[in-house]
Amino acid sequence: MDHSYRANQGGTNGSRPTRGRPGFATAYAPAEPEPLPHQGDANPRIFAFVEDLFFQAKIQETARKLNVKVEFCKKEENLLERIKENGDEKPSLIIFDLNNANAKPLALIPKLKTKLKKDTSIIGFLSHVQGDLKQKAHEVGCDMVLPRSAFSQNLPQLLRRHGAPETIV
Repeated sequence: MDHSYRANQGGTNGSRPTRGRPGFATAYAPAEPEPLPHQGDANPRIFAFVEDLFFQAKIQETARKLNVKVEFCKKEENLLERIKENGDEKPSLIIFDLNNANAKPLALIPKLKTKLKKDTSIIGFLSHVQGDLKQKAHEVGCDMVLPRSAFSQNLPQLLRRHGAPETIV
């Protein structure tokens, strides 16, 4: 059978040319938030218990673009030591990879919640299929639990909101 008629329909392989749906953009990229003014030697207001190198790099790069300081911690003692060094200035946000077994997030979150009270938000992220872990994280005091994809998508807004000095917020 002769398929030469397909060559007249366009496309590089003889298939139909790709057309988007009318009224829909081909790709939506949310606008990046404005960077904060450079804060000089200000203490970090955001701490993260994340060992996944991919997410560490993602958080660091996003924070750098927004002029926000994020400090990574491995253990509870690291965080408490940094808070004391900051003159007992409480962090604005603590990020947990809920799959980070070394940090033991389900045991650490309630301790931090009682110590830091409402001054600090705690956000956890996990795989979208871990419904039980999400429920447990909410029960122990995690303010927000997001799937990894939603966390990545909202990271610039989260860092900007919590990384801004209280006078800018």
